[in-house]
Amino acid sequence: MRTPDSAIATHCPYCALQCGMNLRPEPGGATVEVEERADFPVNRGALCGKGRSAPAVLSSRVRLTGPLVRTHATGALEPATWEEALDAVAAGLARTRHAHGPDAVGVFGGGGLTNEKAYALGKFARVALRTSQIDYNGRFCMSSAAAAHQRAFGLDRGLPFPLEDIPRTGCVILVGSNPAETMPPALRYLTELKANGGTLIVVDPRRTRTAEQADLHLAPRPGTDLALALGLLHLVVAEGRTDEEFIAGRTTGWEEARAAAMAHWPELVERITGVPVPRLREAAALFCAPSSAMVLTARGPEQQSKGTDTVGAWINLCLATGRAGRPFSGYGCLTGQGNGQGGREHGQKADQLPGYRKLTDPAARAHVAEVWGVDPDSLPAPGRSAYELLDALGTDVKALLLMGSNPVVSAPRAAHVEDRIRALDFLAVADVVLSETAALADVVLPVTQWAEETGTTTNLEGRVLLRRRALTPPPGVRSDLDVLHGLAARLGVEKGFPTAPEEVFEELRRASAGGPADYSGISYARIEAEQGVFWPCPQESHPGTPRLFLDRFATEDGRARFVPVSHRDAAEVPDREYPVLLTTGRVVAQYQSGAQTRRVDELNEAAPGPFVELHPRLASRIGAVEGAPLAVVSRRGRAVAPARITDAIRADTVFMPFHWPGEGRANSLTNPALDPVSRMPEFKVCAVRVEPA
Repeated sequence: MRTPDSAIATHCPYCALQCGMNLRPEPGGATVEVEERADFPVNRGALCGKGRSAPAVLSSRVRLTGPLVRTHATGALEPATWEEALDAVAAGLARTRHAHGPDAVGVFGGGGLTNEKAYALGKFARVALRTSQIDYNGRFCMSSAAAAHQRAFGLDRGLPFPLEDIPRTGCVILVGSNPAETMPPALRYLTELKANGGTLIVVDPRRTRTAEQADLHLAPRPGTDLALALGLLHLVVAEGRTDEEFIAGRTTGWEEARAAAMAHWPELVERITGVPVPRLREAAALFCAPSSAMVLTARGPEQQSKGTDTVGAWINLCLATGRAGRPFSGYGCLTGQGNGQGGREHGQKADQLPGYRKLTDPAARAHVAEVWGVDPDSLPAPGRSAYELLDALGTDVKALLLMGSNPVVSAPRAAHVEDRIRALDFLAVADVVLSETAALADVVLPVTQWAEETGTTTNLEGRVLLRRRALTPPPGVRSDLDVLHGLAARLGVEKGFPTAPEEVFEELRRASAGGPADYSGISYARIEAEQGVFWPCPQESHPGTPRLFLDRFATEDGRARFVPVSHRDAAEVPDREYPVLLTTGRVVAQYQSGAQTRRVDELNEAAPGPFVELHPRLASRIGAVEGAPLAVVSRRGRAVAPARITDAIRADTVFMPFHWPGEGRANSLTNPALDPVSRMPEFKVCAVRVEPA
């Protein structure tokens, strides 16, 4: 839609809030000015520095403006025509497939791709390449929460309610999330919660800017969130605070889950987590006092080798107290990536087909195959998860097409992943900028950005939104849909890969129809008219579903399922050689691998590089000095960054942000130990030693 003064209404390219903004093309049409869009209900005009400065990445000074092909003569990436570049990519993929079979070709996507591009990429992998080897970096975002959602509720949507419900509940437990840094416009919902008389409990090993707003801050040892949740459930049972009517009427599996929780008595939980028993009792009382309450989790409890069980324990706490399936109550996940929700709903994930259908379900395969005009038996089986796919590069997987991701910086055990990428026979990267991963490619394809293309995204609420094109891209840049169309044709698939986003979305609607994430009733026109439409929305006459589970859960019997879980240690615990715990996260001025934000001057001025945050007691013990370089060493690698000494972190823990490459690359240290259900790597906790560099 266009505002009355002809500015173009769209959405921010960064996090999963997908904040509304207006774009006004500047004279000459080379860039745009960002203006507030007060009518959009998620951010109500508020924007963080990343959103306000997003047009800086549109500049030809920092972005790719033409294809690059690595030449045999020099070994360097050299400018090429689009025909030469697409021919080279198609030849590299076809050559590998012919020599080694279709599963020797991999596809790796991104949580920032629009729904249309994510859908087309999944279809391209399974129809044009016929490979099972596709996954995406959203596996690193909220896959543990998604798995726990599926187990308990039968359906995964980040938030089963809109953000506007948060200030209307009585208590929020926020676990492992720091929205003051990661999504600042969302902080207002917690501020309004407190203004309305509600209570905020923050669980985080650091006293973050968000934790400073809390009525109660619990600072557990990294990797012990599961024990903390079980300890709170133990107290709820012991103190008679369960909702027996809700448990009997709307759940199954309570007896087993209760027995598992009762093995985690308060004193044991204090020993495991470091959280004193009186604070555990205070948290249980605050959560149970009002008539409604919520638990919201983010990467802290999810990016662990037991992340699914950890989230499941927090869900069990909600179910046992009747804080689910009721107004202004429930469990929700704060998705991180811009389209992390939609990106997995429509086919980038290794085991899923469009509409959140299971690739192993014969009926799902038949439905999607009919839409695609192929034989269901031609669709491959599920492939490897993201880290497992990256780990297989150069061995089983010999060629890779990568779109919108930078695993050289963002993947766990990043130095190893970089080595695997270098071992490939062929690598093609489609991206906006020459990222650290793109710099290793045989072919680099420059693609359009948020302000230069139309397409939908799905925010953390499950609200399907429409970005509108405001600028004409540079002449040497094409959309990802154009790229897939050109490659498919060169691989012998002449039809089925349109380049018009709305045409792709119309096919996506048909493919998703009847699936858990049903978009069939959503159209571009509806999205514009209604400020977004919440899925599931199975017919055009359907109003959409802002609030899930109020009448029944999405399980076969309509009841939520308790899942019994027990605490277990992280994959790595401190020892004499590696006595300190490392946890990682973000800072407000940078985003994800920093591939785009590190090209914005004002963001670099605010956050110029990595650092190691540590407690004064630890600093004193190792002789660290504020601002002096510290080496952090794990079993996988070494990183060096300046010391930042603060009492806002536990004395047994250090923190590093993960936005930078080079010697300060935090993911050189992180552990790829995988959750057995979600296949999420354990980014959030590993054992390290810290010493002056």
